[in-house]
Amino acid sequence: PRRFGKSLLVSTLQSYFEGKKELFQGLAMEKLEKDWTEYPVLHFSMAMGKHMEKEQLERYLIYILKEKERRFGVQSDLIDPNLRLANLITTLYEKTGKQVVVLIDEYDAPLLDVAHEKEQLEVLRNIMRNFYSPLKDCEPKLRFVFLTGITKFSQLSIFSELNNITNISMDDEYAGICGITKEELLNNMSEDIDMLAKSLGYTRDVTIAKLKEHYDGYHFSKVSPDVFNPYSLLNCFAKRELGAYWFGSGTPTYLINMMRKKGAVPTDITRVEADESEFDAPTEEMTTIMPLLYQSGYITIKDYNRDYNYYTLDVPNKEVKVGLTKALIPSYVTPNTLATTNTARRIAQALDKQDMDGALHLLQDFLGTVPYCNVTNYEGHYQQMLFIIFSLLTDYLVDVEIHTPRGRVDMALLTKTDLYVIELKLNKNAQTAMQQINLKNYRQRFALCGKPITKVGINFDSTQGNIEDWVIEK
Repeated sequence: PRRFGKSLLVSTLQSYFEGKKELFQGLAMEKLEKDWTEYPVLHFSMAMGKHMEKEQLERYLIYILKEKERRFGVQSDLIDPNLRLANLITTLYEKTGKQVVVLIDEYDAPLLDVAHEKEQLEVLRNIMRNFYSPLKDCEPKLRFVFLTGITKFSQLSIFSELNNITNISMDDEYAGICGITKEELLNNMSEDIDMLAKSLGYTRDVTIAKLKEHYDGYHFSKVSPDVFNPYSLLNCFAKRELGAYWFGSGTPTYLINMMRKKGAVPTDITRVEADESEFDAPTEEMTTIMPLLYQSGYITIKDYNRDYNYYTLDVPNKEVKVGLTKALIPSYVTPNTLATTNTARRIAQALDKQDMDGALHLLQDFLGTVPYCNVTNYEGHYQQMLFIIFSLLTDYLVDVEIHTPRGRVDMALLTKTDLYVIELKLNKNAQTAMQQINLKNYRQRFALCGKPITKVGINFDSTQGNIEDWVIEK
């Protein structure tokens, strides 16, 4: 995902291939590398190539090529970017007598804005495909080629000429190459942990647990180490506060727009089992929201079943869960995000006292303030709304559409003390909802949770867009 250190990795590779041994003093590479051969390195960043039309992008490619030509003293008046790149590689190879290293950071930046606009994507994709084409023809003159990006475009669409590149994104060997692993945190940031613990008034063990809860949880392969979000972790150490640094550094507006386009709902952003092709799919070919969620870092791999070859994916940690839930409030609950979060806080306080009746009164009062919308006439609207509000209760677990031996339960909420099995109805009555819970043999399904089970039947009135009545039974 973004801000995970990909650009830092590329600049590290540049220093390595330029033979800058002094920068690796005291590090493992100092001992592993014996020769420290200096190669000519072409390091291109496509980060400034965003939001461009065809002519702008072509001018930008010429601009970054001219910059490299000046650096290496190469003269060229070729007007086509691909020919100019091929000429640059060939000239460097002939001048130095050494193969050239090509590093391309954010290869996908020019395409991100138009990834789902078919006509515009095709135009810009052709430009980038053409630009990258010399990397195939110049292969004998190249020592190493490395590209980074945050989205996956099909090899046929943008790298059709490059049948010699390998996608290492989900290789176990490289799963911890970006980000900060737990081992790296404990071995190399011990002093930072102690300083944070002192500032927060926690023990060292509690501080590590808090860091793990907020920023850990990423996995990028079948057998991946635990990876912490480096941007949030380093900001947390610098500011001595557990904040939502990574989530706050970007905006999920594009994601929410794509959710609407793909017919996705908030409950789709939860624990799910999937084949690799369903989430590690080319962006321009995706039929569900899952590849975008995965490649953006909003969900990550949590487990892999080798026997049946499927992955379990979920939201990585508390920072992402809370940030994403809050971002969904204006689109699925109310524009008043503050009122929603305050209501969720009061509901949590009521549930901590095992007062579900009080919690539902708070919810009823809050919904009475929510402006009327035209989607209140189907049950799913209320399920999504409750899912978002309950997801803000970060110490609790909420799940929807849980299978039982005799059907599905609309929602389950696991608190510190109780498991609430919740059934929703629309324009009926709460007793009907309770009867449906009793028919589903829910006790067998939740027998292993180890907590007392409370049944909650809730009936909504579509004309008011609010709870009309509820029944609670132990």
